[in-house]
Amino acid sequence: MRPRVVCGIAAAVALFATACGSGGGGSASITAQPAPAAGYPVTVADCAGKETTIAKAPTGIVTSNAASLEMLLQLGAGDRVIGTGFPPGKGTLPSALAEQGAKVPVLGDKAVPKEKLLGSGADLYVDTFGAMPMMGGGATGPSEAEFAAAGIQHVYLLSTACAGTPKAAKAPRTDLTGIEDDIRRLGAVTGTAARAEELVTGMEKRIGEVRTALAGVPEDKRPSYFVFDFDAGTKQPVAVCGRQVANAVITQAGARNVFADCDADFKPGSWEDVVAKNPDWIQLSVRDRGSEEATRKAYDDAEAFLRSFPATQGLKAVQEGRFVRLGSEVTTIAGVRNADAVRRIAATVHPDLVKNGQ
Repeated sequence: MRPRVVCGIAAAVALFATACGSGGGGSASITAQPAPAAGYPVTVADCAGKETTIAKAPTGIVTSNAASLEMLLQLGAGDRVIGTGFPPGKGTLPSALAEQGAKVPVLGDKAVPKEKLLGSGADLYVDTFGAMPMMGGGATGPSEAEFAAAGIQHVYLLSTACAGTPKAAKAPRTDLTGIEDDIRRLGAVTGTAARAEELVTGMEKRIGEVRTALAGVPEDKRPSYFVFDFDAGTKQPVAVCGRQVANAVITQAGARNVFADCDADFKPGSWEDVVAKNPDWIQLSVRDRGSEEATRKAYDDAEAFLRSFPATQGLKAVQEGRFVRLGSEVTTIAGVRNADAVRRIAATVHPDLVKNGQ
C-alpha cells in the first residue's frame, strides 16, 4: 500500500523553551493500550523535508513537552503516552484532561535526558522543539541513528519546531493553520484522524465567528496590543514577535501586536520600546499557579507592577485600565485552546462586536 503523505515542510514559527536541562523524575509505567490499525502507513516530514513513514499506530509515545502532550490528550491518544519532558504545571491542563495528564510519568522536569528517552520503551517521540541541541549543560538529544537503534520514530510539531530553520517563515504568523495542520498530522500518526477533524472543525468555527464579527473593522482601527510576560521578569520585558503563535492569536482576535515586526518568536526588549509603542491594550500574561486564588494574585501583582513602575504608569492602557487577563499557556503554546484565546481577547477589546469571551 502506498503511504499516505500528510505533511510537507511547514513554513511556521517556533515555540522554544527559554531554559532546558536534564530533569529527573519517574519511569514509563503506564501500560500501553491497543491502537487503531486503519489508515497506515502514514508518511510525515520534518522541517527540512526529511520523511518518516509510520507503518502502524504507535503504542508507546514520549512527548518533549506539555504542548505535544496536551494535543495527544485532546486527540484521545493519552493512554499511549508513557512519558514526557517539560510537564504541565498544576492547573495548566483543561480540567477534563488534568487527571489523565497527571498520570503521565515525568521523564524530565525540563528536556528528557538522552538516556531516559532512548531507554523509555517508546516507539514514537513527538518533538516540539525541532532538530536542535537540547538546551542546558551542553547536552544534546539523540541522533537519528540512535533513535532508529532504539526502535523510536521521531516526528515533530512543525508549527513550533521550524522557526530556526532556513525555510522558516519570515513574515509574521497571522493565522492558526499551522497548529491545525499539526493536530491533523498527529491524528494521522496516532490513528485518531476523525477526532483531529472534530477538534479542527471546532477551532475553525470559533475563530470564524470572531472573524465574521470583526469583518467591518478596518486594520487601522484595530487596537494595538502588548503581551506582558510577567513570569519572564520585570527588569527587561520580553517581546512576543511576529513568528510566535501569540501573534496569530492576537491578529485573529482583531488586534495588532505592537512587536509583530520583530523577525523572531521571542526577543528581549526594553521598557523604552514599550513606552514608544504606547499600546491600547496590555495582556497580563501569567502561568497558571495551580489554584484560582494564586493565579488571580499573580494577575494582581502584574497589574500592580505596571501601575507603579515609573516607565509604564503613564501608558495609555495602564491609565485607562485596559488589561486582558489571559494565561501564557493558551496564548503562546500551540494547541486547540488557541481558538479560545482568540475569542477571549476579541470579546475584551471588541465587546460591542464579540460576546461571551469565556
